[in-house]
Amino acid sequence: MDTEQHTSHSSEIAILWRGDAASRGDATPQNSRFVRVFEALEASGIEAVPVVYDETFAESVRDQLLTMDGVLVWVDPIHQGKTRTALDPLLREVAAKGPMKRPWVSAHPDVILKMGVKDVLYRTRHLGWGADTHRYATAEAFRAEFPSRLRAGGPRVLKQNRGNGGQGVWKVEALSDADTTVRVLHALRGSQPEEIPLEVFMARCEPYFGWGGCIIDQAFQPRLPEGMIRCYVSGAKVAGFGHQLIKALIPPPPQGPDSPEAQPGPRIMHGPDAPQFQALRRLMEDEWIPQLMQVLTIDDASLPVIWDADFLYGPRDADGADSYVLCEINASSCFAIPDEAPAAIARTVRERVRRTMESEAGR
Repeated sequence: MDTEQHTSHSSEIAILWRGDAASRGDATPQNSRFVRVFEALEASGIEAVPVVYDETFAESVRDQLLTMDGVLVWVDPIHQGKTRTALDPLLREVAAKGPMKRPWVSAHPDVILKMGVKDVLYRTRHLGWGADTHRYATAEAFRAEFPSRLRAGGPRVLKQNRGNGGQGVWKVEALSDADTTVRVLHALRGSQPEEIPLEVFMARCEPYFGWGGCIIDQAFQPRLPEGMIRCYVSGAKVAGFGHQLIKALIPPPPQGPDSPEAQPGPRIMHGPDAPQFQALRRLMEDEWIPQLMQVLTIDDASLPVIWDADFLYGPRDADGADSYVLCEINASSCFAIPDEAPAAIARTVRERVRRTMESEAGR
């Protein structure tokens, strides 16, 4: 089989995002926020089809996806009170159809559960991006272990296992060794610091065990005000960077949490060759991504077509060079993306399609 020709003329890829029935009927490549991804796929000879999802018409979406060669999914874990509880089983079913498991799904829900949750911070804590990180698997363990760790180790950051937009992420600081009152600040935009009894705060967090299964506990990184570096990756290759002066977990100014002074700065996007991030790029491509794949048992073909790893600056070494601490991996809905990323996505999709065609030709 001429797989190059087949890839160029016959491959049909769905781009799926959440919306209502009206937006499903009106969706086109040109009026979606993914227009540049559509364009990059088309330039690579791959036809991309917009697919809008909601639970109310899930069966129609399922039937549509089963006609595709692949599915690229952009759906947040939590969006306006809705989760992926119904979508993930649908995607698993679609990906499992047929002897060659076509269409393939990126990111597959099982891959998201390995790398797109906060538990990855604990599972990879021994890698070069790791920090002082602990995992509470039950509310009982949380109640037993967290208070002493908080008083012994300085400010901590607690994170529910699944979430986005700062939901369920808290900075927690003991006011004194003897006092049971703590100062907490939610990472959700507009939040104000609170001083409340530790037991009251811990009770507030206990529902996270039902939703995400665990709570992750990391040491607070004092260089947070210097910003967060978002490393965008397509497959196993870095596709660009974003640097942003974030305000989450930083107390708001006197003007208040809704004032202009309290808003995060713009995310400044850079291509993969940006000089200031080459040390991080080398670490990601040469060390950390291969190690991540080994720890999580994920092969190259299963890595998301687009994902990102968010880093804070860690302590400088003896020569003054920066270190980096992983604070999150986004694998389910990575957007916005650098200008260079759509072409990287198209290259990765084209390679996935080629591999699928070659596998089917060899059967």
